[in-house]
Amino acid sequence: QVQLIESGGGLVQAGGSLRLSCAGSGRTFSNTAMGWFRQAPGKERDFVAAISWTGGSTFYKDSVKGRFTISRDNAKKLVYLQMDSLKPEDTAVYSCAAGPIMRNTAKGWDYWGQGTQVTVSS
Repeated sequence: QVQLIESGGGLVQAGGSLRLSCAGSGRTFSNTAMGWFRQAPGKERDFVAAISWTGGSTFYKDSVKGRFTISRDNAKKLVYLQMDSLKPEDTAVYSCAAGPIMRNTAKGWDYWGQGTQVTVSS
């Protein structure tokens, strides 16, 4: 069993930065791939980034490449999403997810956090 709690969301102006954190619990955290997804009002949940359980492999949605960075600290059971050069279209509820392998779709992830709101003003 893995429990996930996100933090770090907020309101930021376009061009600004935020760092999201996802705190995990459960003894399987270190052997679990982690991902970040986002959901804007009226839209489906959308993949943002994922990282392997070792942290050695990552991949990103094309529109965030070069602006967002996913990382993890298995000793602290934390996963981060550093978001730079934020744009109004990045506004959404951001959720972290845990699963056996990295996927760029919402299907196949076993555990989800409640999400944290990110709002980017123009």
